[in-house]
Amino acid sequence: MAKIAVTGGSGKAGRVIARDLHAHGHQVLNIDLVPSPESQGPESPIPFLRADLTDFGQTLEALSGGETLPGIELVVHLAAIPSPVHATADQVFRTNITSTYTVLTAAGRMGLPRVVWASSETMLGLPFERPPDYAPVDEAHVYPETSYALSKVLGEEMARQAHRWYGTTIVGLRFSNIMVRADYERFPSYWGDPQLRRWNLWGYVDESHVAQSVRLALEAEIEGADSFIIAAADTVMQRPSRELMAEVFPGVPVADHVDGHDTLLDISKARRVLGYAPTFSWRELF
Repeated sequence: MAKIAVTGGSGKAGRVIARDLHAHGHQVLNIDLVPSPESQGPESPIPFLRADLTDFGQTLEALSGGETLPGIELVVHLAAIPSPVHATADQVFRTNITSTYTVLTAAGRMGLPRVVWASSETMLGLPFERPPDYAPVDEAHVYPETSYALSKVLGEEMARQAHRWYGTTIVGLRFSNIMVRADYERFPSYWGDPQLRRWNLWGYVDESHVAQSVRLALEAEIEGADSFIIAAADTVMQRPSRELMAEVFPGVPVADHVDGHDTLLDISKARRVLGYAPTFSWRELF
């Protein structure tokens, strides 16, 4: 079992991941600007350390664990402005680029062997106002359309640089639109109009998939800096995937293997390299 720092551990994905890592026997430190409900009080199972990760000095101190959880061994970096709509374009870009740089550099200087971090599906071309080149889109389909997406593209380049400089293994997880169980109540509102969710090719990822992918990325026998699309195995829609593509993106080639409600975000690399296996579907709830 390891001592793991989770930056942004109070956010939507952060809380899920911190709880899951703790449930699997790891010691987890939540590094954020505000505590989560699981990180409040002296007896909290997931201790909290406040830090501004755009400040390199604070980042170095935080990733050491300080007096809260000394001896941090691995890092899960989630801290960021979470989408293009949460701040101005320049604030999103500046904050996300700087915090990713400080975390990767601090981890490298401290000799920590691995960082798993939240990249994003947005770099694939979201929102898909221009049709994708093909479907399912894979890791090579990179068209950043917002400052948020661009910050993630450059974050992946910084990961490659940090690996060259320090030897750190850095795994980027390009999460799709993350859903906790309460979010599925909204799904019926999408079914009548395929335009409503065209922006990410009707993709999603369940909280259980997110937690699983992080655990796998922390343990996988890989080296270097690499990135993986992390999505559910199906779409948010009741209509078949080929039918959706033919109506909304006519003329875009769809791979022969796509069948039924298969995802249009290619998760085959994550399956092959990480052992990712997203078994849960929202269809189990309806």
